[in-house]
Amino acid sequence: MHTKTKYWTPADGDAGLNEAAAALAAGGVVAFPTETVYGLGADARSEAAAERIFAAKGRPSDNPLIVHLAEAADVDALAAEVSPLERTLMAAFWPGPLTLVLPVRSGAVAARVTAGLDTVAVRVPAHETARRLIAAAGCPVAAPSANRSGRPSPTLARHVRDDLDGRIDGVLDGGPTGVGVESTVVRVLGDDVHILRPGGVTAEQLREAAGGAVRIAASDAGETDRIAVSGAGDAVAGGGADVLAEWAGAGEGASAAGTGAARAAGAVDAAGTAGASGAAGAIGATVGDAAAADALGAPRSPGVKYAHYAPQGVMAIASGAPEAVRAAVQAAVDDARRRGEPAGVLCCDEHAKAYSADAVIALGPRAAPAAAAQALYAALRECDARGLRFIAAEAFPEEGIGAALMNRMRKAAGGRALPV
Repeated sequence: MHTKTKYWTPADGDAGLNEAAAALAAGGVVAFPTETVYGLGADARSEAAAERIFAAKGRPSDNPLIVHLAEAADVDALAAEVSPLERTLMAAFWPGPLTLVLPVRSGAVAARVTAGLDTVAVRVPAHETARRLIAAAGCPVAAPSANRSGRPSPTLARHVRDDLDGRIDGVLDGGPTGVGVESTVVRVLGDDVHILRPGGVTAEQLREAAGGAVRIAASDAGETDRIAVSGAGDAVAGGGADVLAEWAGAGEGASAAGTGAARAAGAVDAAGTAGASGAAGAIGATVGDAAAADALGAPRSPGVKYAHYAPQGVMAIASGAPEAVRAAVQAAVDDARRRGEPAGVLCCDEHAKAYSADAVIALGPRAAPAAAAQALYAALRECDARGLRFIAAEAFPEEGIGAALMNRMRKAAGGRALPV
């Protein structure tokens, strides 16, 4: 596949935006900015256009796409029904980084967009350029992140160029994205809001807006149980698993995928214990039951089934008391460097000067996970640019958007954790 990719910068103004919109309307594939990450857009009604997204990204065909709308009123053309609670969430968080999984109206979008499911994932982005582009194109726009599948999502137009130049029709440059991690994906079942993927809207914000239970489908790396969080914030392990299994679509958990990657590097043996060689020799890996996960069926949301957001090197995360974390991170980096492997650290600002490594990348203050979330994907790409074969990362607190940050970090690490 080779396509001449056109680039429109802010200096091109309305003319550039209108050219990008015309390309979308003609069945093209165009990357554009949102408040979360750059999206790779195509007409959601066109099977051929949607197929071009999958081809450009190398994306699995059973992974649904999120449909982006210019305004909330457009949702009724796509959804067979919208409940009062769903409309409450729309009013609270649209435009913004919240995606709702709704029953799809027959024939409203291409089957490739829904992965053949009876639901469609929909949101209205907060980024003004994105909404203007969608409105000018005159169609709902299906758009996953604008990167090769499995790579870190793009937060700058140059990240899109690195991954997709020559594979798509154009890139509309809107500068750096603000949130830095993808939207929160939810499905409403009865009076409960179920989080399929954490993101820019937090569980706490959802709980306040919904006035009821918010349940978290913990199908991601490092989260082996499903957790039900009540309106009061109490957590009960395993709560609601029978209901969630219908739609959470965990598929091949990232823990299992990460374990496979670590074994390929000689990091763990058949029992999942640390081996003696390879880029992750000092790393413990969480072993998931892929067969049981597959039985849960196709995912209703992107970002919950396959390995995502990964750097090219092996990554592992250290959690615990700060002093113990720093010691574990430095020990793992030292081990990697003794093996002749370039090794780096992802950490909070406060600890950056404490480490000796080939690269130390500070994501932001420990108490400001929003800053770390915005910086994460660019940092993972910087690790690749520096040729790091091993990356030791500090965990961040999981309150608020920290839950989405750690979700993405665990996926990037394939579920691998440093012993602390």
